[in-house]
Amino acid sequence: MLEIRFQGRGGQGAQTAGYILAEAFFQTGKYVQAFSTYGGARRGTPVSTFIRVDDKPIRLRCDIEKPNVVVCFDPSLLTGNVLNGADENTIVLINSQKSREYFREYGNFKLYTIDGLDIARKNNLGRIVNSALIGAFAKLLNAPELKVVEQVVEELSPVKKAENIRACQDGYLQVAGA
Repeated sequence: MLEIRFQGRGGQGAQTAGYILAEAFFQTGKYVQAFSTYGGARRGTPVSTFIRVDDKPIRLRCDIEKPNVVVCFDPSLLTGNVLNGADENTIVLINSQKSREYFREYGNFKLYTIDGLDIARKNNLGRIVNSALIGAFAKLLNAPELKVVEQVVEELSPVKKAENIRACQDGYLQVAGA
């Protein structure tokens, strides 16, 4: 079973990214479970989205304690419990313009970075980085296929569909260290 934890702040698109990714896996025939938790439902507060993906029905009904993948939308969250349960086999994708070497102090992970904010701005998406991070995720895991992710981004993006697809493609191409 693949267990994924998305960590972000309200307004960055972490919850939406989780559901887009879950739908993309579902469309490839996988069983999927996705849910989010957040404190005060307002911009800037921490948001966690959890996704489980498997070839058989998923019976677990709890938070993900040992993620295979952590996608961090805001590196300031790394000082909290974002990396709890992660180990040297965990893929950690961080939205940052800093290099992955900068984040080595947080632990020995399979660490990757992407400047999702730059990609979002170049694609006229403002500060919404979720499409870039979804593309980077697809590249790192080689799943789901980029064409499936692009299709789901187009289906589920409420606005700026073409811009979100381009940001997804850019994230796929620009993730550092892949």
